[in-house]
Amino acid sequence: MADNIEEAVANAIEEAPPRNFRETVDLAINLRDLDLNDPSNRVDESVVLPSGTGQETQIVVFAEGETAVRAEDVADDVLGGDELEDLGDNDDEAKDLADETDFFIAEASLMQDIGRYLGTVLGPRGKMPTPLQPDDDVVETVNRMKNTVQLRSRDRRTFHTRVGAEDMNAEEIASNIDVIVRRLHANLEKGPLNVDSIYVKTTMGPSVEVA
Repeated sequence: MADNIEEAVANAIEEAPPRNFRETVDLAINLRDLDLNDPSNRVDESVVLPSGTGQETQIVVFAEGETAVRAEDVADDVLGGDELEDLGDNDDEAKDLADETDFFIAEASLMQDIGRYLGTVLGPRGKMPTPLQPDDDVVETVNRMKNTVQLRSRDRRTFHTRVGAEDMNAEEIASNIDVIVRRLHANLEKGPLNVDSIYVKTTMGPSVEVA
């Protein structure tokens, strides 16, 4: 299957008209034979891509003390307890932060406060933070999340995720797609039988089916 994926990626990049911006490469996944009204059947997975996303990933860390200091070198923003409380009082600012951020990470000790102040904003967007346990390395966690994408179907049969950028080579992007497909096959109720079709495309280019 890997060869077929690489060929589909190469065709998608080759067939995309030139643009004056750097396009992402996206995957469209169509599911079948699943009752997606039942939340237990929905896809909701974080997947680390072996070749990276090829794009900037915005990561915000909620932390205090030494963890906050270490996070400042790798995260896009680091917010403490006081700032968390301020966000809870400013719904518009909280929504803007949620929409602009790909992933949140938070010290486990702050998770209860995050639920209280930001749960109604982050929860519906599927962006509740990844808890950082006391023994976890915040730098390592942030760097791993920079190469992570979220697979989230919600109640839709078709959903999308980015798998790279147009200036990555086809082999790198294909390795990312292969990991996603394997994860889906492993976690869906009927494995490959629950996947109707998969397409790859650049942001503005035509879709190419992954055989």
